[in-house]
Amino acid sequence: MKHSYLYILIAIILLASCSPKGPYAVTNKYYSDKTKGFAKTIQKQLPDSLTDSTGTLIPSAWVGTVNFGIRKPNYVIIHFTAQDSVQQTLKTFTVTSTQVSAHYVVAKNGKVFHMVNDYLRANHAGLGKWGSVTDMNSCSIGIEIDNNGNEPFNDSQISSLLALLAQLKKNYNIPQANFIGHQDFAPKRKPDPGPFFPWKTLAQHGFGFWSDDVLELAPDGFDYTIALKLMGYDTSDIKAAIVAFKRHFVQTDISPTLTQLDLNVLYNVYQKYNGL
Repeated sequence: MKHSYLYILIAIILLASCSPKGPYAVTNKYYSDKTKGFAKTIQKQLPDSLTDSTGTLIPSAWVGTVNFGIRKPNYVIIHFTAQDSVQQTLKTFTVTSTQVSAHYVVAKNGKVFHMVNDYLRANHAGLGKWGSVTDMNSCSIGIEIDNNGNEPFNDSQISSLLALLAQLKKNYNIPQANFIGHQDFAPKRKPDPGPFFPWKTLAQHGFGFWSDDVLELAPDGFDYTIALKLMGYDTSDIKAAIVAFKRHFVQTDISPTLTQLDLNVLYNVYQKYNGL
C-alpha cells in the first residue's frame, strides 16, 4: 500500500513538473501550436486542382521561385482599450469568445505586451476604410493603450509608445502618413484613441502629421469633402468623417461641423498627406 501511495506521489510530481507555468501559459501554448500550423500551411507546395467549365482537369505543377519574401506591415493603427485595466484587456485578448486581439498592448506603467508576431494578422481594426484599404488587419500593426477613453495618457505610456513606434518604423519602413488612429480608419464606429491622445507629440517624432503653428486661410472654394477623402477618410458619412478628423487634428472641439479654423487646419494637413 505504501508503494502505491509513493507511485501516485511521484506521478503527481512528474505531472506538475511538466505542466505549463505562468498565468498565460495555456494561451502561450495555444499561440505556439497555431503558428506551427501556419508554418505547415505556407510550406505547402502542391497546387490546388483546377478544372475548366466542363470539369476537365487543367494540368498544373509547383515550381518554386527564388524571388519572394514574407509580407510586412505598412500601417500602424493606434487604439485605446476602453477597459478598466491592462489585466482586463489581456484577458479579453486571450479568450476565443471575443475574437479580438492586437499586436501590442501598452500598460499604464509603460510595460509593453507583445501578443501577435508583427508578420501575422491580428483582429484589431475591423470594418472600415482608409483610402483604398478596407482590410486593414492584413496590412497593419495594432497597438492598444491601456486607457478607458476618458482620461489623459500618461508619460510612461507615451514614452514606451514612441520607442515602439520608432522600432516599427525602422524595421518595416512604414511611411510617416501611415500612423493613424482607429477612428481615422473606422469613423462610423470608433472614437479611439480619442481627443486626449497626443497626436502632436507623435508627429514631432515622425509618426503621422500635425498642422503647422502658422496657418494660411483655406482658399475660396476649398472642398473639404474631397480633401478628407484624399487624406484617406471614408466620406460616405461626411459628419462621421469630420468628427474623426477633429478628434485627431483639432481635439478641442469634436462637433460634426467645420469652423474657419478647422478648415485652415484641414487645408494645411491635407497638403502634408498629399505631398503638396
